Amino acid sequence: MATAFITHRDCWLHDMGAHHPECPERLSAISDRLIAAGLDMYLSFYDAPLATLEQIARVHPPEYVRGIAESAPQNGIVHLDPDTAMSAGTWQAALRSAGAGILATDLVMSGEVENAFCSVRPPGHHAERAKAMGFCFFNNIAIAATHALEAHGLERVAVVDFDVHHGNGTEDIFANDPRVLMVSTFQHPFYPYSGTEAPAGNMVNVPVPAGTRSDGFRAAVESAWLPALRRFAPEAIFISAGFDAHYEDDMASLGLVESDYAWVTQQLKAVAADSAQGRIVSMLEGGYALSALGRSVTTHIKVLADL
Repeated sequence: MATAFITHRDCWLHDMGAHHPECPERLSAISDRLIAAGLDMYLSFYDAPLATLEQIARVHPPEYVRGIAESAPQNGIVHLDPDTAMSAGTWQAALRSAGAGILATDLVMSGEVENAFCSVRPPGHHAERAKAMGFCFFNNIAIAATHALEAHGLERVAVVDFDVHHGNGTEDIFANDPRVLMVSTFQHPFYPYSGTEAPAGNMVNVPVPAGTRSDGFRAAVESAWLPALRRFAPEAIFISAGFDAHYEDDMASLGLVESDYAWVTQQLKAVAADSAQGRIVSMLEGGYALSALGRSVTTHIKVLADL
């Protein structure tokens, strides 16, 4: 069964200023590497739709959504915090990014594809229920997972986050929701300095120290993530796919390589095959070393597509 690749040109139009690491070139690096690897002919390509305000409001209060819309400038750049800024293209890009997860969920739930990767920006996992931060405005993965629960009637979904930063926004949204299990690894202590203080019972947070490499990451997955996922038996898996734990990425200090992303994707595919009819929606989060990002995403997609 096919793997979907979902993106939209509007996602290139979000611009937080010269030299900002969360730049449009991230998406170009992914697309260029896919083509160079010859994967494009094996994927099903889709344009991300615009998420509706109703879909976003399942996760974010309407007044917060209105505030983001009203903050968007006609030109120039407006900062919501020192790291997170809006340009004239940000609002459309944010709606497309959230819409990509909605479409991906619809595709895997209908059986049109087995799994999907959303190559979108701005990312989402730092966006809390009513707070934009960490380059994020809307929590794309939470919107997608909630769509599976609310629109498709699933009873249990898992969110998996292997970004180098803790997905504080996703935890804020789903803490104590019995329908959702979230498992994550993240460098600690490190931005956003969360995820270690009495996490909710449905959170499996594994902080790892700077310098952690493949063996430490894989041990965390095998000892903490996989037993919890198998007990929970999710009916779909949603991946916050951040690739900034790569050793080439100087935004952080972990030491993962492409083979680690291949391995963890294989583990998640096995869980999905057991309880979720193979259904996986993966959405781009971090990853700022452009060559490493392109290689890592390509490796991730190759495993999703059984190539």
